[in-house]
Amino acid sequence: MTRRNAYLPAVLAALSMGVAATSAPAVAATSADSRPGLFRPGPGRDLQACAAKAEADPDGAMAEAKAWGDRGGGDQARLCEALAMFHKGDFKAAGTRLEALVPTLGRDDPKAAASLLGRAGWAWLRAGDAGRAERLYGKALEKVPGDVDLLIDRAFARAEGEHFWDAVTDLDAALARDPTRADAYLYRASAHKALSNYRQAVADIDHALELKPRDPEAILLRGNVKALAGNLAAARDDWMLVRRLSPEGEWGRAAADNLSRTAAGAPDTGKDAGKDTGKDKAKQKAP
Repeated sequence: MTRRNAYLPAVLAALSMGVAATSAPAVAATSADSRPGLFRPGPGRDLQACAAKAEADPDGAMAEAKAWGDRGGGDQARLCEALAMFHKGDFKAAGTRLEALVPTLGRDDPKAAASLLGRAGWAWLRAGDAGRAERLYGKALEKVPGDVDLLIDRAFARAEGEHFWDAVTDLDAALARDPTRADAYLYRASAHKALSNYRQAVADIDHALELKPRDPEAILLRGNVKALAGNLAAARDDWMLVRRLSPEGEWGRAAADNLSRTAAGAPDTGKDAGKDTGKDKAKQKAP
């Protein structure tokens, strides 16, 4: 299973609404600062521009964030640098920087603090440190108890650390608050799959498909669970359906691989027959 972190938009929204006041005072723009592509001081505006540039051109965003900092950008500029680090793939540095910004940028707003902690947790998860990510998500949940996205994120980190029952607990709580979350049903199905609770896994997948019919990711997972439960013929039917629904997508490619590996006479059928995705680790998915 894969997951996209939901917390960058919340960080930007919170800071744009006033948390930016905790940063160093902005310096008035000069004519040179007005050149296209440069961040110009002003609450929210620079950070939104930085976030977009950090994803598209992290090296350029890093250079401009440093220049913005020299002009008095303060913690907003440092956050810009953290986002650029993240998109450059320097996840440990990004996670460390984001954690360090919580006491200032999140000082007066629990939601902003939780957003930064959530983003830091995602960085550490991408860095391969599921335990640290789980702890950061826990701190974020202390700021905004019961937040559904954070519960799902912590469940994802727990599953990456193979704490599957703890992941199920978080997902139970998330779905109790919002039973319309198809993604949460799929994550819980994946946890049950890892625990060999195949009946519960299929039930969760069916709930997800009620909410999001013909979702190739859900049907792929259902096929994989069926294969593990010993019903390879039904699994192959699901995988063939995924191939029709997503012939060029990652789910379709994973289904094609499963079909190939479980063809008659293939040596590696059985417990490892079902491959969930062509990108098996969350850290390979863009945030």
